[in-house]
Amino acid sequence: MGSNQIKVFFVAVIGFFLLPGNLSAQHNQYFPDPDTAIQHRLEEWKDLKFGLLMHWGTYSQWGVVESWSICPEDLGWATGGRKKDIADDYNGYVKAYHNLQTTFNPVQFDSDKWAAAAKEAGMKYIVFTTKHHDGFCMFDSKYTDYKITDKKTPFSTNSRANVTKEIFGAFRKQNFWIGAYFSKPDWNSDYFWWKKFPVSDRNANYSVKKYPEQWKQFTDYTHNQINELVTDYGKLDTLWLDGGWVRPKTDDEVKETLLAEEDGSRWARNPQSQDIDMPRLVKEVRAKQPKLLVVDRAVPGPQQNYLTPEQEIPNEGLPYPWETCMTMATSWSYMPNDKYKPSNELIEKLVDIVSKGGNYLLNIGPGPNGELDADAYVRLKEIGAWMKVNGEAIYGTRMYKVFKEGDSIRYTQSKDGKTKFIFFFEFPKEIVTLSEMSFSKNTRLHMLGSQRQLKWNAKEGRMNIHIPADLKKVTDHVWVIKVTE
Repeated sequence: MGSNQIKVFFVAVIGFFLLPGNLSAQHNQYFPDPDTAIQHRLEEWKDLKFGLLMHWGTYSQWGVVESWSICPEDLGWATGGRKKDIADDYNGYVKAYHNLQTTFNPVQFDSDKWAAAAKEAGMKYIVFTTKHHDGFCMFDSKYTDYKITDKKTPFSTNSRANVTKEIFGAFRKQNFWIGAYFSKPDWNSDYFWWKKFPVSDRNANYSVKKYPEQWKQFTDYTHNQINELVTDYGKLDTLWLDGGWVRPKTDDEVKETLLAEEDGSRWARNPQSQDIDMPRLVKEVRAKQPKLLVVDRAVPGPQQNYLTPEQEIPNEGLPYPWETCMTMATSWSYMPNDKYKPSNELIEKLVDIVSKGGNYLLNIGPGPNGELDADAYVRLKEIGAWMKVNGEAIYGTRMYKVFKEGDSIRYTQSKDGKTKFIFFFEFPKEIVTLSEMSFSKNTRLHMLGSQRQLKWNAKEGRMNIHIPADLKKVTDHVWVIKVTE
């Protein structure tokens, strides 16, 4: 999108593209869906708070960045993310990458095990990559043979070959909301990267204006695949669309991007309008699934039901529905010996996000054998232990009048405002003084994990809470005080 609409920046390892920067100022970029049923559904989504994102595809066999290594742009996460021994021959690399289909056989895949671990962690929804930018379908699409269920893929003979159906079914049994990640660009489709021309960047490699029939075929192809997902894979709650450069652009926006390319501040060499008729697509899918949330990422408009800052947490609370998507390790896709964030850090990020009114979508990349890294299971279990004690301060809550006090205290409150929660990233000293929250004579306080009532007193407009040192043992991480009248 144009620089007058949204500031875009990048992170070192990027799975989705288009990261909304300057988030505190982005309220002008949110356009509420006029459908009141969708607005109500968003409120229910905001209650969930914690979800699981999964990037998985043939690329896991090489342990490289998802999809981007076949993009011809001279960008760190693309060229730097390639398999080293064949990285210097682009055409040979792309051929070898596509050939990964013929060796993909994740025989240890167990969606029930994943769903059980996510439930134990306290997660409430999942978003799974049904198709990433490389075009490889992790579902049984009849519109391509570049898919996990095709006979060229060894896993196609397995009874669980349609992994999207298996995953959605397993997580549905655990009462999760179901989200389908789907990439709008498709670098395997001849309708997008047309073999008639060489590719130069992530965009369609031909003139959409000059060849409208080719683009119509791509639009139809995209609509057909998404309609497969909403028709054949049970109830979906979210359609999570990635690849925000596939969108309408005015002539002025195209000119602006071309000028930026001249001074090196943009990557696009073919920044044309790429309109796949999102309004019609949303009508199509909601005719089948009326309450489906649609997230057309980083494309301002009513088809972006909530915003998705990537690998970052806003500095302040935001006045619209939003979700931080972030990796549990360093990469969106599986990489051998990847370093996973400590549980304490993940819990603090969850609390920080929720205190600012957002949801936390935490990514784990399964390996080539279909299993998660052992460290991922450990983190999920440790987060779950904390959530069992403190989950009521997370689920269904909303922002308090301020989200924090100092660097290590956060606040949330119930939707009716009658119950409040105080989070401490560090176990507090015996007496804590608060200036952002006031109590009445009937206020009662206790630390979650303990039924002991805490003593408090007010002095000069500040609240002093007495916290016995032995309460530190109620949890290993963030401590939470519940405040009731």
